[in-house]
Amino acid sequence: MVDAAPGAYAHALRREILRSEQKRMRVVAVVLILVLCVSSTSLLLLPELRNRLFPDGIQWWVPLAGVGPFILFEIVALAVLRYRLATGRDFPQPARFANVLVETSMPGAVIYVLARHMEPQLVFGFWPPMLYFVFIVLSTLRLDFWLSLWTGAVAAVQLFVLAVILLPIDPAGGRPDETLIYHFGRSVMLMLAGVAAAIVARTLRQQFENSVAAAAARDRVTNLFGQHVSPVVVEQLLDAELQSAKRTVCVMFLDIRGFTAMTRNRSADETVTLLNDFFAEMIEIVDRNHGFINKFLGDGFLALFGAALADPAAAANALNAGRAMLLAVDGWNQANPGRMLKIGIGIHIGEAVTGSIGSPRRKEYTAIGDTVNLAARLEQLTKETGARLLLSEPVRAAAAASDAIDLGLLAVRGYDEPVRVWRL
Repeated sequence: MVDAAPGAYAHALRREILRSEQKRMRVVAVVLILVLCVSSTSLLLLPELRNRLFPDGIQWWVPLAGVGPFILFEIVALAVLRYRLATGRDFPQPARFANVLVETSMPGAVIYVLARHMEPQLVFGFWPPMLYFVFIVLSTLRLDFWLSLWTGAVAAVQLFVLAVILLPIDPAGGRPDETLIYHFGRSVMLMLAGVAAAIVARTLRQQFENSVAAAAARDRVTNLFGQHVSPVVVEQLLDAELQSAKRTVCVMFLDIRGFTAMTRNRSADETVTLLNDFFAEMIEIVDRNHGFINKFLGDGFLALFGAALADPAAAANALNAGRAMLLAVDGWNQANPGRMLKIGIGIHIGEAVTGSIGSPRRKEYTAIGDTVNLAARLEQLTKETGARLLLSEPVRAAAAASDAIDLGLLAVRGYDEPVRVWRL
């Protein structure tokens, strides 16, 4: 049921069901108006057919008297539903069952009225009984198993009762169409149609609920990881249990060199456009190499590889992403001589604490620990060494970076012991 979905999504699903009910009511109103127009036009323009069907005559207003009240009822019900939808209120379930009873009684009313002007046997072989199937089919748009079943039950009972009242039932079974079993069989078919419609309605509703649950799960991932996760990673995260843990993570920091000075000569719109255009390429590279942007840091970002999902190739993926970023920057500078950029990248791999950090109102999945700190220090160290990409010894070993250049042991701010650093 809808209540199984999270609160906000249960409300959204309930509103979607009410919109579906609106569509159904519109279709019913259109069908009834067409029935009224066709029947009234036929009475006026086809006198020979009218005389054959109604030997005793029939007034032109009879179709209006039989169908008109139901059209009016449908219009009023649609207006009430629109009002309740606009005010954020649901349609009470007892009122829905009452609505089904009134709507589905329309074919019965037509049958009863026509039986007073033509032979009842002809009425039951004419089009009015077929209207029951129209109402049963449209009941699937209610997205409620029991309402569709109720529609089929009302139609079946009404048709059988009308046959008993209006037709000369012969218990001996002189003619097949005058036996109870004949009309009971017709009612059984209506009931089966109601069962089929109920199954379809339940299936459609379950699909809606599954879509709501999937949307809730995707939003949960988006809230934790931001909007910077590739679709492939999102699909994997949906099936993963995101628990706090210590795990091996490869961390990348990227920073645009001298960007603050560049912004002095640019408007706010130009600055934001430049960052968005550049980061769009960087995000694509991170996605392609199975990482995700954990957070943007003004003119830089923190990317994680192997954080939410264990990845033995995290170091290789991060290094491949770094190489691709350097090539992308070279291409960027050639294509944008007026917006040339310089970057610094630091990469380190090691154990870090991963989990959802924040308050009950807003949490973010991230990694914390010495591994993250050292990656940030390596990115800052690119300024002193003149390198564009620095990596630690664990990254070089894990990624088998044979083309890396050993810079030896370098002093790193915040660390007592020097750290062996490699550059590309």
